[in-house]
Amino acid sequence: MQLMPALLLAAALPAATYVALDLAIPHAAAATPSTSSQALYEQHCQACHGVNRLGGAGPALLPESLSRIKPAEAHAVIRDGRPASQMAAYSGVLDESQIAGLVDYLYQPSAVPPTWSDADIRSSHRIIEDVSALPSTPQHGADPLNLFVVVEAGNHHVRVLDGDNFAELANFQSHFALHGGPKFSPDGRFVYFASRDGWISVYDLHNLRMVAEVRAGLNTRNLAVSNDGRWVLVGNYLPGNLVLLDARDLSLVKHIPAVGADGTPSRVSAVYTAPPRDSFVVALKDVKEAWELSYAGEPDFQPRRIEAADFLDDFSFTPDYRHLLATSRAAHGGQVIDLDTGKAVTDIPLPGMPHLGSGIYWKRDGQWVFATPNVSKGLISVLDLQSWKLIKEIPTEGPGFFMRSQQNSPYAWTDVFFGPNNDAVHLIDKQTLEVAHTLRPMPGKNAAHVEFTNDGRYALLSVWDTDGALIVYDANTLEEVKRIPMNKPSGKYNVGNKIEFAEGTSH
Repeated sequence: MQLMPALLLAAALPAATYVALDLAIPHAAAATPSTSSQALYEQHCQACHGVNRLGGAGPALLPESLSRIKPAEAHAVIRDGRPASQMAAYSGVLDESQIAGLVDYLYQPSAVPPTWSDADIRSSHRIIEDVSALPSTPQHGADPLNLFVVVEAGNHHVRVLDGDNFAELANFQSHFALHGGPKFSPDGRFVYFASRDGWISVYDLHNLRMVAEVRAGLNTRNLAVSNDGRWVLVGNYLPGNLVLLDARDLSLVKHIPAVGADGTPSRVSAVYTAPPRDSFVVALKDVKEAWELSYAGEPDFQPRRIEAADFLDDFSFTPDYRHLLATSRAAHGGQVIDLDTGKAVTDIPLPGMPHLGSGIYWKRDGQWVFATPNVSKGLISVLDLQSWKLIKEIPTEGPGFFMRSQQNSPYAWTDVFFGPNNDAVHLIDKQTLEVAHTLRPMPGKNAAHVEFTNDGRYALLSVWDTDGALIVYDANTLEEVKRIPMNKPSGKYNVGNKIEFAEGTSH
């Protein structure tokens, strides 16, 4: 039973509070060994989802992997199946009580604590193409720096678009629930993907071919690529560690346990590359530390521990990469950490739950400012990056998740991802800090995540719906240029903007 690829579509999003299984669905009665939920799993699910629910042809079915999915949704998929997938309907095989019991079983911790060793990583490694045998120049005729990589979450596909005319160059199936933005090699040739249940893949954009894949963990947060193109660092929730891969073929180099100075084990919240510093920077979720791992020269990847005043969930860099702006639970906002001195500079008192990882910066009256959306309040907070003071709170129609801009754009685009007004996208004037325009691309459907072409001429916006679309706007006139139907296009990423770490895009 290939369960729930469609249900894992929210892997890149913060979860709402999930409700228990609807009481109208009867729970399994006390089961005999032959009809127990575990036996049902072994009979119907294990072939695709693996022994101990660790995943196989289908995704892992552990509580950690399913935490963003409502049990009632899981029940519906088991009962009704999923169109255009290997997940068949089991309503003719299992009754409602058995399905409910199976759902309950999937949301319980595994009887055998899940582990993923170096041997497991190596045995999952697969070379698909010999890169040395492929042409080293683009074979498609499009501008390699103006390609878009689009994650189509609703059917677990990736599309590659020509950013000049928005023609489709490639369309291929991904692993389930790609999480976080894909990352690129410094020259833009290779793109690296991470799935929620630990699969790392590398794809050759010059030749439009998948190159290699490996399973680096069981529950993965994100990955980063070194600025010299040699290394890929993967951050895992489960097991709590960092996994270092050779960027050429994703072969395992080493794993680094995420353990605090006091011996406390931790999950990894986030990992990013800091190009001017020739280093990776890592946030740990369960200990009050940030780590910096240099990849200059012949690195040993021993973490430099930076004591934080609080636990770190995510962070952004300042434009010079000297400071981290990190989400802080205790400060009810964030904290500023000086990476040079390793000291916390100040707290940033922001209301609600600012999503600093999606924050962006730009110059206003010649000075750098930083703006962040908020996942619990309808406002955008704008900070002065010299004084760390709050400049303004800009009201929006509801809490948001993504914010994007581009150096040549006068606007910062931000969504209203949560709540009844999630079909709206606000365009904020970057100088007046006022909402200049509000767009509703497809009324009643969630609109979010904007990315610009490399020259800033066009803005691409996603409508996150089964019958959604990727909508191309003229970034100056705001006229719609093209509408490409898609199944929940969760994000799109411009090669040039990403490898240039361009102002206004995510890092």
